[in-house]
Amino acid sequence: MFRVGDKVAHPMHGAGVIDGIVTETVAGGSQDYYVFRMPVGGLVLKIPTAASAAVGLRSVVDPVKAAKLLRDLTMLEVERFTGSWNQRYRENMQKIKSGDLYEVARVAKGLVRRDRERGLSTGERKMLRSAKQILISEMVLSMEEEYHAIETQVNAAMSGGQAV
Repeated sequence: MFRVGDKVAHPMHGAGVIDGIVTETVAGGSQDYYVFRMPVGGLVLKIPTAASAAVGLRSVVDPVKAAKLLRDLTMLEVERFTGSWNQRYRENMQKIKSGDLYEVARVAKGLVRRDRERGLSTGERKMLRSAKQILISEMVLSMEEEYHAIETQVNAAMSGGQAV
């Protein structure tokens, strides 16, 4: 169970902070919810405490692991998809939902590569923005650095040392 002030990561929204734990009555029954706030963008979600594990809510990675991922990004291997747009989209979405930062980074880096080579569809462009936001938001909270600084480093690493 998380406490107020804990830094947590949501697999589909990125990292944020538990701002509170509230009890609400819905359909005659009471349920506890984490109030999850993202510092960047100000998104606020209420996540049932009983379902937090099923949702994939977890503590943010420690700063050492976040720094290692940032260093590993340049050499991170990504798959070259040969399937249809729908198949690529489903596989990438499954990787993002896993909550594994390395998988999210692979999705983002693969989409950056595909964008350079062939361009992206509107859906893939949205997925790229989402994957980068998930990745960067967790690194920002873990490493306690400014969003722009981490974003610049991530973009440079994903494009082989050149800013995207």
